Amino acid sequence: MISKGQKINDRYEIIRSIGEGGMANVYLAYDTILDRKVAVKILRGDLAEDDKFVRRFQREAISASSLNHPNIVEVYDVGEDDGKYFIVMEYVEGKTLKQLIKKRGALTLPEVVDIMLQLTSAITHAHESYIIHRDIKPQNVIILEDGRVKIMDFGIAAQLNSNELTQTNSVMGTVYYLPPEQANGTAATIKSDIYSLGILMYELVVGKVPFKGDSPVEVAIKQMKETIPDLTSANPDIPQSIENIILRACAKNPKNRYESALAMHEDLETALDKDRFNEARNVYEYPESDFDEDEPALGKRTERTLKKEEDKKDKKLNKKLLITGCIAGGLLLLSIFIFFIYPKFISKPSVEVPDVSGMSISKAEEKLEDKGFEVATKTKKETSDEFKEGKVISTDPEAGRTIKKGTKITLIVSKGSKKLTIEDYTGKNYYEIKAKLETAGIEVATEKKDVANDGKTEEDVILGQDVKAGEKLGKGDSITLTIPNFYTTYPDFAAEGYSLVDVRNFCTKNEISLEVKYQTDNSKKDGAIIYQNMVAGTKVTSGSTLTITVVKNETTTNNDNKTDENTTNNQ
Repeated sequence: MISKGQKINDRYEIIRSIGEGGMANVYLAYDTILDRKVAVKILRGDLAEDDKFVRRFQREAISASSLNHPNIVEVYDVGEDDGKYFIVMEYVEGKTLKQLIKKRGALTLPEVVDIMLQLTSAITHAHESYIIHRDIKPQNVIILEDGRVKIMDFGIAAQLNSNELTQTNSVMGTVYYLPPEQANGTAATIKSDIYSLGILMYELVVGKVPFKGDSPVEVAIKQMKETIPDLTSANPDIPQSIENIILRACAKNPKNRYESALAMHEDLETALDKDRFNEARNVYEYPESDFDEDEPALGKRTERTLKKEEDKKDKKLNKKLLITGCIAGGLLLLSIFIFFIYPKFISKPSVEVPDVSGMSISKAEEKLEDKGFEVATKTKKETSDEFKEGKVISTDPEAGRTIKKGTKITLIVSKGSKKLTIEDYTGKNYYEIKAKLETAGIEVATEKKDVANDGKTEEDVILGQDVKAGEKLGKGDSITLTIPNFYTTYPDFAAEGYSLVDVRNFCTKNEISLEVKYQTDNSKKDGAIIYQNMVAGTKVTSGSTLTITVVKNETTTNNDNKTDENTTNNQ
């Protein structure tokens, strides 16, 4: 049992519990050496003696500690203390993406694209580090107040070069985001994470997951058999570009999905370009039913099934050995050819790729062809604040590289600076507008305006802006949005029938001092408030003093000479 004040590894002082999971519990703790708050994940006591769970827990630590990315929760320390296996992580204050969806339902498209760009960037980094997450879901994504996204919990993450704990027919992850090949018993690949990203994006756009059922088995079957529901039926205004990204990521056949998280990231970058809104609906290249369905991963496997699997493995092993031998022989012959024979027949000279940035396409082509390069007929278009529309930004391969003559060069051409037309945001939700503007690369500053807390003004509403509607802003430009800063005002204690107890509670709540004076007034009831030094409607300031006069008739008092009394209540 972990208790408040307990120290882990004689360093991390437990503050409170912040989460419980199937494998481990998470605590907020104080790092006494580096003077910072951290999150400490501790393997549950009943699992600490199970070697399988310990290995899995340690694997999470190893996997996560190798990752260094602004959108991945950082791991600081791992270890074992008196039988307690722990991981020390970056403490992130925010809400999960699941909590945000539950509160707001479907998010705005700029918000969706911004979140997905951050997630695909993080998963790209993980995949490049040979790590598959395998449990991508909104519950494992934290969104900070500034809009930054952090993905966490690599608890079932698999190293791409490791077979440990990744056997076929073991269903890992959350079933609502489970790829069909995993539901069918096939080992996870990077494309499994891409499918989960697609399901998550669907949920962000629609406000709910695409497949539901009365049991995990039913949901898993739907993941394998049913197509993604039509997004336009949920929202007719969804651009085809957005739907196409989801359709491609969520293709049943992994061959039809993005080749990488980076490819999905690059597609997301232009998803909100108007010229993509009415693009052709995505059509699959390969049959969607064409993935291994020999053995379901749900339910108990039979002896016959297991024997079949072993036979398959033996056949595959023999085939691999034969192929390996052939490849080795082929590589030897190829090496001899490359190093001794081929150079005698052909040797193209190498030249440096010239810098053609700022040139027109025709001038750039002419210069590259003069150097002996082939120029690709299809250019790559990008927005640019530096180069005018139609001018060359750069080349692929880039200028300065020394490469063989005849190499095909792709021109990267400017689409011009991307500008956003500013609207009148008064009365709109601050966080939605902020996300929209920041997605366009516009810096958003916040200014607070004092507003009386009278219940008429919403908490997150925009009160004003310093850029007029109709003006255009681009990447690097800034705008200041004004939002309310609520304050409390003094009520009319007499008119509103406040008692002395009520006034004391008001002072305590607002951190102000109270001075009470008593006065005889036979025309008023005992306890009635007849005077206050702070005028009703005045702003309450912490640390100030409120003086009130209360009626105290002396009909039952023996001390007839004492007509008033001063008392002070320091709150």
